Amino acid sequence: MDLPPEKVKELQDAGEIQLVDVREDYEWNAGRIAGARHVEIAVLRSEAATIDRTTPVVFVCRTGARSGMAAQAFRASGYDAYNLEGGLVAWTARGLALEPDGSAYVADH
Repeated sequence: MDLPPEKVKELQDAGEIQLVDVREDYEWNAGRIAGARHVEIAVLRSEAATIDRTTPVVFVCRTGARSGMAAQAFRASGYDAYNLEGGLVAWTARGLALEPDGSAYVADH
């Protein structure tokens, strides 16, 4: 299930979700959502046990494709899992901030 950027921001600000960014290191380093946890898609399966099952998780990537697959897999495994609709491209298009401060750069593949 996809959640629009504004809803993800609202839930994150309220402390009601955990945000997991599944992009590669160079993408993460270019700009990210403050408070997100970085777990590359390649190691996500081996890190699954470190993701809290009791708190809804929203997965993030550049456009929502990789994070959509992650959300689907975690949902199938019993997690309350979601995807950031449109990824960071949609997040920044809505004027929502990235860190480091002032960053508006979403790395290309």
